[in-house]
Amino acid sequence: MAIFFYNIFLLLYRAGIGIASLWNNKAKLWVTGRKNIFEDLSSKLKTQNSKVVWFHCSSLGEFEQGRPVIENLRKHLASGETKFLLTFFSPSGFEIRKDYKGADWVFYLPLDSEKNAKRFFDIVHPSLVVFVKYDYWYYYLTECKKRSIPLLLVSGIFRPDQPFFKWYGNLHRKMLNCFTHFFVQDKESYDLLKSITINDVTIAGDTRFDRVTEIAESFKPIDDIEKFCGNSQVLVAGSTWPDDEMILKEASANFPDLKIIIAPHEIHKEHIDQLSSIFPNSVLHSQLIAHSSQPMNSNVLIIDNIGMLSRLYYYATITYIGGGFNKGIHNTIEAAVYGKPVLFGPNYKKFKEAIGLIETGGGVCINSGSELLAILQKFIDNKNELELSSKNSFDFVKQNKGATEKILHYIKANRLLTS
Repeated sequence: MAIFFYNIFLLLYRAGIGIASLWNNKAKLWVTGRKNIFEDLSSKLKTQNSKVVWFHCSSLGEFEQGRPVIENLRKHLASGETKFLLTFFSPSGFEIRKDYKGADWVFYLPLDSEKNAKRFFDIVHPSLVVFVKYDYWYYYLTECKKRSIPLLLVSGIFRPDQPFFKWYGNLHRKMLNCFTHFFVQDKESYDLLKSITINDVTIAGDTRFDRVTEIAESFKPIDDIEKFCGNSQVLVAGSTWPDDEMILKEASANFPDLKIIIAPHEIHKEHIDQLSSIFPNSVLHSQLIAHSSQPMNSNVLIIDNIGMLSRLYYYATITYIGGGFNKGIHNTIEAAVYGKPVLFGPNYKKFKEAIGLIETGGGVCINSGSELLAILQKFIDNKNELELSSKNSFDFVKQNKGATEKILHYIKANRLLTS
């Protein structure tokens, strides 16, 4: 009965996204990106004689968790003997990373069905399959198990309210039983899996700590940002939404000498125009580059491109992570890795790393513009408070590194990619 309803869900999902694609660009990309996908897969993979490792990520955030595993696994394998296939479910992952050089092929994942799963495996013939964090698809997972292909979950995280742990979650538990081994982020996830008699589990942590560490260690200066910051104290606000930006406006009015760099989550023209109207004396990064020889008279810089944010935090005195007044905060450890106080809104409780930052004194939750004002004042006026919070952030990241190494050790020790 459960599989019947699952199939109904897949049919409704496909129909719904097809209708939405008539006006929604993301849905349109989802649909058009899967046209002729099996022909494209077959064409690209038909001549390869190497082993294939298949990594699947739901979207961009999961890719960042899978990326250190992909890149470090490639380093440990003989060049050319193993190829890497990367798939995404969401356009927000695929469209940004479709040219990712760490994989030999990047594709959308065809929608789950018994027929699609069999056809996919017949073309790809993976020797190892790695799913990142979640995105469980019944037919792909069960087909993998039928073919006795090792299947790993990395950076997994589980909560008691998920169907796996409910009386009605039999189908979901069947999906979990397809995995060879789980690498989870915390003890709660470990205990939850044990409670449903899943014992092949390792508490490895979150691979994103390894990723942000790699980024920080390979940091390259950004000349125009250095010029903008000068010797001033700097607030870098990353992945902001309109609610965050209004709070930043309210609080920053009290700090005329503070330089502010805002990298919004959405950089389409309407949002950039709106942000420019909130901060009328701001300058866009594109303008800063175009007029680099002219004096800079603004204290607010708006980043109107993608790809700089992880390096921008290096220049911060204090960081603010957006999303806490929306669906949930964005990546806090990108900022913490540089040893900076990390501020964010109240919607953070599903994010283990944010909870950890608060508990260790590197992170602060703010609920309003007045609270942000008070925290900024504390850090700007009190050098000792600033240095302590900065140290706590840096130490938190340092203490949580190492998940990638544990995963690679398991693959090697269990000879998952040897003949």
